[in-house]
This record gives sequence, C-alpha cells and structure tokens, in this order.
Amino acid sequence: MATPRHRVSVAVAQMRDLAGSVTDASVWSMDAAETTATLVAITRLKAQVAELEARVAEHADDETVDAWAHRTRQTKPVVLGQVRLGQALVTRGHVRDALAAGDLVVEQARVIVAALDQLPGDLDTALVGRAERHLVAAGREHTAPTLRILGKRLMDVVAPDLADEYEAKQLAREEADAMLATRLEMWDDGHGKCHGRFTVPSFHGAALKKMLLAIAAPKRQERPEPGVPLRPGPERRGRAFCELLERYPAHQLPQTGGVSATIVVTMTLDSLLGKLEQAALLDTGEKITASQARRLACEAGIIPAVLGGNSEVLDLGRTRRFHTKSQRTAIAIRDQHCTEPGCDWPPAMCHAHHDIPWSRGGPTDVEHGRLLCPKHHARFHRRN
Repeated sequence: MATPRHRVSVAVAQMRDLAGSVTDASVWSMDAAETTATLVAITRLKAQVAELEARVAEHADDETVDAWAHRTRQTKPVVLGQVRLGQALVTRGHVRDALAAGDLVVEQARVIVAALDQLPGDLDTALVGRAERHLVAAGREHTAPTLRILGKRLMDVVAPDLADEYEAKQLAREEADAMLATRLEMWDDGHGKCHGRFTVPSFHGAALKKMLLAIAAPKRQERPEPGVPLRPGPERRGRAFCELLERYPAHQLPQTGGVSATIVVTMTLDSLLGKLEQAALLDTGEKITASQARRLACEAGIIPAVLGGNSEVLDLGRTRRFHTKSQRTAIAIRDQHCTEPGCDWPPAMCHAHHDIPWSRGGPTDVEHGRLLCPKHHARFHRRN
C-alpha cells in the first residue's frame, strides 16, 4: 500500500497502528465500571469509524467499490449498503454529525434516514430539518426499534395540522405494498413434515396471532400434555395452527373445480376400522398413518375414500349434464392432475371433461371423464 497522504488516510493508518498496539493486552484487571465504560467508548468509536467509512464510500466509483469488496472479502450488498449510507448522509447533516460524534450507532442512523425519506416530497425543507433534529435528539435516549415507531409519527411533531392526512396516505400506501408483497410458500420434506414461510399484511398477521393464541391459551387446556409448556410459545402456536386447519368448517370453504377444498384420504376399509395399520394416501400425494386418518375422520373435514366400502352412485349416464361432487372426487383421486401429457395442474384447478362430448351423446360418469386444466380443456374443444 502506498504511503498515505490525505489527512483521512493518515488518521486511519494511525488508528490501526494504535489498535494493533493493544492486541496482546490482557483485560482481566478491569473492574466492572471500567469494563462498562470501555465498551461504551468502543461503541462510540465504532460509530465514528462507520461514519468515516460511509463518507469515503460515498466518494468511491464502481471500480473502487469492486476492489474494496474483493480485497476485504465482503459481499457486494454489504459494501453497497455502506455506499448508500454515505450518499444519504450527504443531505442529512445532523445525522452525519451525530454519528461522527459517536452519539448515534449505525442502526439508528439508518432508521432515521429511512423515516426522513418517507416524508412527503413537497414538505418544506425547514420542517424536514426540524424532523431530522427531533429524531437525532430522540436517538440519544431510544433504540432503533423505538426510533422506527417515532419516525412513523414525525408529522405530529413537524406539521400537526397535516399529520392525520399524511398518516392516512401512509397507511394506504403500506397496505397496498403489503398486498403486493403477500406470499406463502410451502414444501414437504418427504419425512412427515411440511415447512413454509409467508408474508401477509399486518392486519391478517394480527388476526392469525389472535386465533392461535385463543386456541393455545393455557386456560383452554384442561389437561396440558406432559412436556408441553403452558406459555404459548412456538410449539404451542404450531399445534394451535394445526388445530385451526383441522377444525375450519369445510362447508365455508370455496368451491374449487366443483368440489370444496377438502382433503380426500384413500385407505382400505380394514385400516379405517383399525384392523390393519396400513398407510393412508392423501389426494395431494402425501401419506399419513392409519391412526392419524382415523382421528381426522372423527374430528376434521375430510372425505374418506374407502376402498372396498359402500360408495355413492358415480355413474349417472345421461341424467346429468355436469359431474357431481362425488364423481369429481373420484376422478381427482384417479387422475391426480391434468391428464394432458406434461401438465401437472392439481385437481382443484382442473375441469371435469367428457371424453365423449355431452353434445354428442357422451355420458356423465367417472369412466368417461377426466381432468383437464382450463387451457387444455379449451384447446380440446377448439380442436373438436
């Protein structure tokens, strides 16, 4: 490395040399008070160094950023985060000064910058400056999460007469963004467990939490299971979620493809009666134990498709134009998905198709019916 010439470069070199001089110093002789004071001083020093790093990063071009990330073995997102902080601090002088003085930590600085960026673009610059000073002052007493909450009510401080209107617009924007970001992903690991993650609007998250806490409440459990904590922690909430799914009224579920979104469990009659412990097959492809299937048959909204037992009439000949729910269920169990080669759309998203069109005398029964997704169903009728 070339000999530093710039004042900042020289200071950084001196700080590194000074830090290196105490790498082998023992700290066992520090009492509690001095340890606390030293940790506080180190935290303030880290904030000062972070401000200096952000200031230099703002000056770096793309080539410099790449070299910085490579030579320090940092990921590009981390390095770019420092560049963005440096760029933000250019226009947030009060935040930059507080960080440089060690009065804020980086986490607080980022929260304040984000809160200020959310203010209306046409707000008077004097009011923005007032908001910035307010949050910087609050940062000397509050942590980043509290600052985030205070940041949402900034207009109450800088422009009380506009606060309600601004809050309404902000909430509407957040709700719209939340709906766009709503996701739910699920995957089965093949070993009896299903995993997932989701993002939902705050209202729906609060509603789900209320439901789960109501089910998991200790007073509802007359005889708590051994080893299960009374406080509704992750385990209790997980069990409550399972119970919520099992007990949701099947008749309130929407109709999908002509049948309600109800799990179909295929099993032998002997398994249902408890004479044989043979795995039962769900219509979604997973397997469960016979005892689990029997319990669900008693408590949950499932349809047992019992092999060897009595069934509803599935062959209606020409007496009906459309397939019945029972027929749809039987076809779904048999076909598993759209029957067009290469298409794996699930039964709930498929139509029940007549192999011989009804208009040409085709019967409405299981034998002459099959699943087709909307695209392939329409394509079939265009061809014919």
